[in-house]
Amino acid sequence: MQGEARKPGERRLQILQTLASMLQEPQPEKITTAALAARIGVSEAALYRHFSSKAQMFEGLIEFIEQTLFGLIARITADTPSPSAQIEAILSMLLNFAAKNPGMTRVLIGDALVHENERLQKRINQLHDRIEAQLRQCLRFCGDKQSELSGPLANLLQCMVVGRWHQFAKSGFSRPPGGDIELLMARLLDVHPDPA
Repeated sequence: MQGEARKPGERRLQILQTLASMLQEPQPEKITTAALAARIGVSEAALYRHFSSKAQMFEGLIEFIEQTLFGLIARITADTPSPSAQIEAILSMLLNFAAKNPGMTRVLIGDALVHENERLQKRINQLHDRIEAQLRQCLRFCGDKQSELSGPLANLLQCMVVGRWHQFAKSGFSRPPGGDIELLMARLLDVHPDPA
């Protein structure tokens, strides 16, 4: 590939894809710019032509995650009329995203951000808050029972997603994050069953 003309942004995308693939190794070591550059086959200086720091590389991954997740959430809420079906679809999407993007899961739980710039963890925390706010909004339209508990239920659902992401990453990606989501949804959304 040396000597070939590259499209603008192509090397930047390659750097982010390589970083994500390094994060999905079952027992990753701390990722250094030297290791990243070696994996791509370029010098560290070449990395810094596209990103001013390793933190900026992680920000690129977080931007990808945000755009993908919130783009899909917007599509789900626009295309799915039932609020409870929206919630189930959002939860399934969040868990499936992790299953398809194991390296990104380490970013989502903050694992990959340990010893990196603290603003990265703050940004992930904000992402979690936005997901919880979206779940809370959907719950408000589910009906009286769920609406009155929309805050605690949204938090519980978010904790379940983050817990599943965490188990998936800590198992070396052997324990799938999805699974019995329909059963959990049926139980969690029926918080006060009507008396028979």
